[in-house]
Amino acid sequence: MKVPSQPALDCAATAARAAGRLMRSQKGAHKKINSQSQRDIKLELDVRCQKLIEKILLRSFPESAVLGEEGVAGRAGAPWRWVVDPIDGTVNFTYGVPHACVSIALQQRGEREEYSTVVGVVYDPFCDELWTAARGEPARLNGKVIHASRRGKLAEAIVAIGFSKTEASLDENLPVFNALVRRVRKIRMMGAAALSLTYVASGRFDAYIESGVSLWDIAAGGLILECAGGEFWHRPLPGGGQYRMIANNGLLRGKLERLALAARQTGKQ
Repeated sequence: MKVPSQPALDCAATAARAAGRLMRSQKGAHKKINSQSQRDIKLELDVRCQKLIEKILLRSFPESAVLGEEGVAGRAGAPWRWVVDPIDGTVNFTYGVPHACVSIALQQRGEREEYSTVVGVVYDPFCDELWTAARGEPARLNGKVIHASRRGKLAEAIVAIGFSKTEASLDENLPVFNALVRRVRKIRMMGAAALSLTYVASGRFDAYIESGVSLWDIAAGGLILECAGGEFWHRPLPGGGQYRMIANNGLLRGKLERLALAARQTGKQ
């Protein structure tokens, strides 16, 4: 099964906009919570948005699979899979903060059973901003080509940071936060991983670091960043399913790695 990139990109954009319209229609409505923990919330609307996305994707590509934050669908074992976060930034959305998005990526399985992302779409329904990318092509925001920044000095950089949902993530990244805040121009904690990645891709931020993010948080935004000339460095954490990430404009990873390593070592003393 071969999936042409432009039809796949168009289909993902259609699905993202449809879910975004549903999110926007529920912006001021009461949110039904299916489950919650200290640092996370799962809404009934998460499930509805994913079902809507699945319907649109599988109608056009019935031989594909869907891996989503709210479950799996489609053809099990298919060589192509959609990776979906129906609402990235659910806590923001639940509290009425209009900074949340839909994230959809298409991945191809390789000969060694690894997957690579070939299409990425991120849609912010509150700003009506649609980021799109197909591997080998420029990244775009609402149809216009975008580029990562060229700022190479930490003192001039805006760096986003996230703390995921676990105590381990807090323990690992709080020392990094304390070190960064004294070295960079500004730190931002936005609460929507896919949007932080697209902000780096657009040159609004210069880097974004987090440990403990899931594949559906980063698959689409990571490709968009790469296609915008940035660097999407990520490595799986033990146990599988989550990643440590330093997304940046291609100029800052070494500096951020050295700073983070020193901060974590100091934090352990």
